[in-house]
Amino acid sequence: MKTAERLESVQEYYFSKKLREVAALREQGKPVINLGIGSPDLAPPQQVVDAMQNGLKHSKAHQYQPYKGIPELRNAMTDFYSRYYHVDLHAENEILPLMGSKEGIMHISMAFLNKGDKVLVPDPGYPTYTSVSGLLQAEVQKYTLDESQNWLPDLEKLEKQGLENVKIMWVNYPHMPTGTKATTDFFEKLTAFAEKNEILVVNDNPYSFIQNTEPLSILDSDKRSDYVMELNSLSKSFNMAGWRVGMLAGCPKNIEAVLKVKSNMDSGMFYPLQAGAVKALQLSDEWFVNLNELYSSRKKKVLELVKTLNCEAAPGQSGLFVWAKAPAGKSAEGLVDELLYDKDLFVTPGFIFGEQGRDYVRFSLCATEEMIDEALKRIRS
Repeated sequence: MKTAERLESVQEYYFSKKLREVAALREQGKPVINLGIGSPDLAPPQQVVDAMQNGLKHSKAHQYQPYKGIPELRNAMTDFYSRYYHVDLHAENEILPLMGSKEGIMHISMAFLNKGDKVLVPDPGYPTYTSVSGLLQAEVQKYTLDESQNWLPDLEKLEKQGLENVKIMWVNYPHMPTGTKATTDFFEKLTAFAEKNEILVVNDNPYSFIQNTEPLSILDSDKRSDYVMELNSLSKSFNMAGWRVGMLAGCPKNIEAVLKVKSNMDSGMFYPLQAGAVKALQLSDEWFVNLNELYSSRKKKVLELVKTLNCEAAPGQSGLFVWAKAPAGKSAEGLVDELLYDKDLFVTPGFIFGEQGRDYVRFSLCATEEMIDEALKRIRS
């Protein structure tokens, strides 16, 4: 059976293939430590698990749920945005619960892109922006991010290069993989850029609470732009990656457009998951304080590992990773293979995030301190 032509534009996700290789090495008896993937190894808050379990007893728990989520979840999401981002959203039409924010990347793209439209994608950046655009037969136009510019886009340069037929621009701050944080001033300039050039700018914002005490949103505090939207997620902030709970915020007509796609592709999220998500969004600041204390302790050990490898990591990175430049004269990809095959340690090569990441490697904080200590011991041996 011949597959669709659109599949020619994408390859299997890197981690899908690489984790099979890691699993095969482990089956051979290799004690591979995984510092590559950003899948939280910690449990969700117990109150959240309890709320999910109690949700199973709800009289309508096993029925179809509303496509736009239960009202309690939408209200919890808008309260969360008000409390932490100081953004006031209308629960009825300016927030849309998602089965993970990755789903939102596809739904937004399907709602706004036509074949041949151009999409601005960061380099380095999350590979899914590129693959989804390719699946929809849109034209990917990479914009380069550079360490010398603190991994922020040069908007004036982008305008000079030409923006004809550009429909969507993906941004991701705090940035993955580099850990760079944006500023309110930058988000204001980006919004003005979006409106001037009539481009839908979407900020993908799942890392704003990890190693970061000042979470920011690209959304204006009290008005919605037709040209700005934001994705968010509970995966990293609450250790709920496997639950698949995300959200999309924006102006009512854009939310409605995405809902048209979503309602034709899935049904509402399982009720107990929504009940658990409501509880998570209502937790106090103490949850983030304790979570970040743990990640901070892990990060110190990972930075020691980075130093031992003669790599160089910029200070002040946020998120679940440490982004580090490979030693001068050494291939980052070669370093990754050396660590995997000689030291039984898997880290992520920066090239999977784009050409601008080719000289870098990424270390995950999603491993216990004991595992990081063992990785350090192997490198020093």
